[in-house]
Amino acid sequence: MSLDLLIKNANLADGRTGVDIACEGGRITGVEPGITAEAARTIDADGQLLSPPFIDCHFHMDATLSLGLPRMNESGTLLEGIALWGELKEILTVDAVVERALRYCDLAVSQGLLAIRSHVDVCDDRLTGVEGLLEVREKIAPYIDLQLVAFPQDGLFRSPNAEKNLLRALDMGVDIVGGIPHFERTMEDGARSVKWLCEIAADRGLMVDLHCDETDDPMSRHIETLAYETQRLGLQGRTAGSHLTSMHSMDNYYVSKLLPLMAEAEVHAIANPLINITLQGRHDTYPKRRGQTRVPEMRGYGINVAFGHDCVMDPWYSMGSGDMLEVASMGLHVAQMTSREAMRYAFDCVTTHPAKIMGLEGYGVDTGCKADFVLLQARDTIEAIRLKATRLAVVRAGKVISQTPPRVAALSLPGRPETIDPASYAPRAN
Repeated sequence: MSLDLLIKNANLADGRTGVDIACEGGRITGVEPGITAEAARTIDADGQLLSPPFIDCHFHMDATLSLGLPRMNESGTLLEGIALWGELKEILTVDAVVERALRYCDLAVSQGLLAIRSHVDVCDDRLTGVEGLLEVREKIAPYIDLQLVAFPQDGLFRSPNAEKNLLRALDMGVDIVGGIPHFERTMEDGARSVKWLCEIAADRGLMVDLHCDETDDPMSRHIETLAYETQRLGLQGRTAGSHLTSMHSMDNYYVSKLLPLMAEAEVHAIANPLINITLQGRHDTYPKRRGQTRVPEMRGYGINVAFGHDCVMDPWYSMGSGDMLEVASMGLHVAQMTSREAMRYAFDCVTTHPAKIMGLEGYGVDTGCKADFVLLQARDTIEAIRLKATRLAVVRAGKVISQTPPRVAALSLPGRPETIDPASYAPRAN
């Protein structure tokens, strides 16, 4: 039987080299050296890295590519971004949400980003974003897995109709329960919102993903409540705390209590390096806090940590390109994760770790997994992060859906090479 696709001589993220990958019927049917079967298409990887696709488990697709609408965020702060989004919501249309989201998904595919979890604001009584992204989820299903989180941006109890609208959104088909406890009017309301949201998720058999403690205030400790409610309601492995930036300002002794509680409850953590270091520490002069949560310490306790992009060209963040390698690079720099092992861990934070958070079936590069992967112009995961490696080929269900030519520079220097591949600068053994 002829294969649909055969990749020859690839390196894998787990360190295996010279491996062939056979694909048939949308699944990987073989991962081993020397596969000789006929294939409709064969690609020689030539020792380049083949990875499972990138995953962004924290994003805001209802706002993406809306930069400058209705005006720019001049201060660059979180609060001005929220205010701007409030202005944009009033003039938002379903067609505009769909058009911008589909454009972003085109970009995502080109970057090898084939699974996204997006929060969608439910504080607009029209539920414009919800309606738009439900349509987008259906349209992109053949090439991107999209999960939607019902997100009460203005506060579950602070916004007049947020409770009702959140339930409406879940009834419409939104996948996950979201919240923002630190944005409620009081700490007590924040804790009460965590309890309410987790009970809704438990009752409906859903996952929970909360914007949790996205603040510099060390007394914002709603992640503790989330860990408790997770244990109380039997939601282990189904809850995630996103951002968790207050932890960078917390007392070390308290954190030494908090992290074991998170680990015991199997609460996932999602840091968003680009946004966290841009929006946090705005009230500091010097020394200025980094803003990102305590990723190395969480890793030490066995907490599953992922990195998210959060925003691309919207009211909160005017940069971004859907490149999860840029996210991983910023994450490892801010966390000072510079050992070889830690840098490989940063790659996992945009691949296998978010796959666990999203509960993706058949993810990976092994026999029986879905034939979804990306071929990178790099020899290993560290080099991929260092170079923000070109996506040579992006494969979904065994079919190439995006290709990019290798990045090669032509030189005109006497006595020097005519072309340069960025990877050629890697140190060589003497």
